[in-house]
Amino acid sequence: MSEAFGPKSRPTSADVAIIGAGPAGLTAAYQLTRQGYSVTVIEKDPVYVGGISRTVEHEGFRFDIGGHRFFSKSQEVVDLWNEILPDDFIQRPRMSRIYYEGKFYSYPLRAFEALWNLGIFRSTLCMISYAQAKLFPNKAVRSFEDWTINQFGRKLYSIFFKTYTEKVWGMPCDEMSADWAAQRIKGLSLGAAVVDGLTRSLGLNKRPNDGMATKTLLETFRYPRLGPGMMWDAARDKVVAGGNHVLMGHSFKQLTEDQKTGRWRMTATGPDGDVVIDAAHVISSAPMRELAARIHPLPSCALSAAPNLKYRDFLTVALKIRSEDLFPDNWIYIHDSKVRVGRVQNFRSWSPEMVPDPELACVGLEYFCFEGDGLWSASDEKLVALATKEMEILGLCDPEDVVGGTVVRQEKAYPVYDDEYAAHVDVMRRELEARYPTLHMVGRNGMHRYNNQDHAMMTAMLTVRNIVAGEKLYDIWGVNEDAEYHESGTEGEQAALASVRDVPARVSKAA
Repeated sequence: MSEAFGPKSRPTSADVAIIGAGPAGLTAAYQLTRQGYSVTVIEKDPVYVGGISRTVEHEGFRFDIGGHRFFSKSQEVVDLWNEILPDDFIQRPRMSRIYYEGKFYSYPLRAFEALWNLGIFRSTLCMISYAQAKLFPNKAVRSFEDWTINQFGRKLYSIFFKTYTEKVWGMPCDEMSADWAAQRIKGLSLGAAVVDGLTRSLGLNKRPNDGMATKTLLETFRYPRLGPGMMWDAARDKVVAGGNHVLMGHSFKQLTEDQKTGRWRMTATGPDGDVVIDAAHVISSAPMRELAARIHPLPSCALSAAPNLKYRDFLTVALKIRSEDLFPDNWIYIHDSKVRVGRVQNFRSWSPEMVPDPELACVGLEYFCFEGDGLWSASDEKLVALATKEMEILGLCDPEDVVGGTVVRQEKAYPVYDDEYAAHVDVMRRELEARYPTLHMVGRNGMHRYNNQDHAMMTAMLTVRNIVAGEKLYDIWGVNEDAEYHESGTEGEQAALASVRDVPARVSKAA
């Protein structure tokens, strides 16, 4: 059942029309509402806002679609979180491990634990492989495989990267762009920790160490007590309280620019037929491929570059298990080819309020797939049975203790970084920006960038500043351009996440 949030009158015009009520779309809507703009947001989900950052409820149990820690190096993002949801954050301990060949490895890796688990022979091979990579690096780095072997050596790559990465992306590591590795595993100490432990064992490194190589990931994080969807429900409510609209169950159908006025006609299909919104600006967090295909008349990139953009889909099987708690981790990465699950979340470790029954645990098994393949198309009953069986294989629970389960599917969860994605995105970006200066692409799918929640929000925040200023003061494609791993560093340590280029001096006044 869909719902229209906002005034009861059917919206027909707005200063800004927004496609998608995820973190980017709702951040833009909230900030524009605060500045007095009329806004209409369309969201195809009939119930939930938040996109991939929503929280789904089933029989009183709550679970994430993926895990979403609230941590940012942008003080502006941290301040916005606090403004939207001032009283409902809790501080949670961070713990995650890697499961590999029946053993658990702390993540980030603890050197001596890894040595013990891998054994001295395999650890020595890892060090030799690492040394070879450093002495004779691949000078023509093209793929994820090339980049990771250069960083850690072939042996560590095969143990801690290859199986999991190919499970997530459904493609060989040598077909994935090196951009993915540079963005998501920069600074991680998987290789360095093992090498550190071996050099200490051989007496080559006598510097003090507590067993951790480099602390690259946060040890605690903030989290809304009822899940990340709590943040986006609050943002939606504030947008509506400001007199604007959020139309649920409304799918983006077409976008047409009036050649005379420059205004947009955005058509969305809802439960009562089509709704047409006339707007001066459009902010899109829809997948770039879908956006291009729905602009009328079609831009040339809709036929050339857009069809070549690929996406990885995702589903979560949530199991209710008779147990006070199964394990202390927020999640466990499964680096094992014997099972199809990629990661297992423990929702009580995110927040005790996610699990209402103290005698039950609730875990989410995450499966990476393509829309329409065998996993995606399997019945909920078969997926619950598969998840139950794989929990037993992993030694995480007795299948007799599983008392129920449910499935949530998420299409286009991850924009794929294959060899050619960057060229296709560049072609689309250049054409759309040149032809349509009042069409703004934001967020993960809106820019085909595997960014995090805070980065998606920052693209929206800077877009709002551009709209308010009436000119492009900020290049939002510079957000996270340095590809720095989001959990390193100190929360709020930077003024912004953006690596903004060519920003005029007047920006500080306009902003």
